[in-house]
Amino acid sequence: MTLKEPAPVAPRTAVGAHAEPPHRATAWPEARAAAARAGTTARAGREPRRLPLGQALGRTLAEPLLALTDLPSFDTSAMDGWAVAGPGPGPWTVRAETPVLAGHAPAAALNDGEAVRIATGAPVPPGTTAVIRSEHSRAEPAGTAPAGLLLHALREVAPGQDIRPRGQECRSGDALLPAGTAVTPAVLGLAAAAGYDELPVPPRPRVEVLVLGDELLTAGLPHEGLIRDALGPMLGPWLAALGAEVLATRRIGDDAEELYAAVTGSAADLVVTTGGTAAGPVDHLHRVLDKAGATLLVDGVKVRPGHPMLLAALDGRRHLVGLPGNPLAAVSGLLTLAEPLLAALTGTSPSRGRAPVQEDVHGHPYDTRLVPVVRRGGRLAPLRYNGPAMLRGIAVADGMAVVPPGGARSGQELDVLDLPWPPTSGAVPAQGACFT
Repeated sequence: MTLKEPAPVAPRTAVGAHAEPPHRATAWPEARAAAARAGTTARAGREPRRLPLGQALGRTLAEPLLALTDLPSFDTSAMDGWAVAGPGPGPWTVRAETPVLAGHAPAAALNDGEAVRIATGAPVPPGTTAVIRSEHSRAEPAGTAPAGLLLHALREVAPGQDIRPRGQECRSGDALLPAGTAVTPAVLGLAAAAGYDELPVPPRPRVEVLVLGDELLTAGLPHEGLIRDALGPMLGPWLAALGAEVLATRRIGDDAEELYAAVTGSAADLVVTTGGTAAGPVDHLHRVLDKAGATLLVDGVKVRPGHPMLLAALDGRRHLVGLPGNPLAAVSGLLTLAEPLLAALTGTSPSRGRAPVQEDVHGHPYDTRLVPVVRRGGRLAPLRYNGPAMLRGIAVADGMAVVPPGGARSGQELDVLDLPWPPTSGAVPAQGACFT
């Protein structure tokens, strides 16, 4: 038998065997955990990249951020004012010299009873007792003394006031942030202050999308049994929003040899396929994985829509996620298997919330159900268009609610899988009765 011949429809016990009957499928929480473990294992052998600070925004730290210097690295003035030596309220003799400025060398040591003007951020001269703010002091002529000015404090002077001592924020070598921290603008600022020019981040997982099926059109209106490919335009940008580097989106007909060559020849860390995961006459994916020596980690998931999804290890570091061909079922597979795997590879956590549901939600008797929802007043409103082939609901959703077997009652709290873009803020276009 060649790979181009249809596989016989019969029970399978090797790698090609998939989730028939349904009770052999993996429970939804366990499937997501398996995907996360696969990503963690694959990540172990991946060396971090070091990116300039300006390019690291939005990534995660691959290693703990350790201080490369004391912060601050010298005693500095916290205010514009006067550095004084000796107890208050003075007076102190003002030294007739240039004020101490930030970015300049420290002034000579102060002797007891002396003062010098100082700017915020400037190094404090040795011997300084305190810094007195300009508004809390008064300078007046020194009478018959030739020095010029005497400084008086208008408030009590406490030793060390308005001085940022060296190492106040951290000492060199201190752990500032753990690995896995999201690199925000504030993290970039802290890294720069701590002496970094570059940050270690996990490399972006390389992903290739293979859209399968002879029936798919890439342009124009559906006709004569042909339908538009909805997944090709959607999956690449979605995966990129999850942190992946999408190498290509390729369309492959119902040809097992072509699919085998594409899977085994891919340079991607993760291959994502659409369709071909069931047992139909042109569903070749299981036999292709069998021939490629892949190991099935998840073969069917107890979730609706999308139960015929799968996860396979192609080798020690490369994986394949097989999504169902129906669009919303494919989204279900993406959130169930691809998202946790990519999150583990990039050292992040999938965005997940929890909120009460606005009304009763119908559930599957035995399987988890994923339903597009919007958030309204802190509650989840299920969207009506949630069939396996429908995208109208997910197009305006804030996330997918995780409905347990048997359904959920009004007010019951549900987990929500957030989508990797800003929420709609409950703005739902007119679509008739839009909720279940």
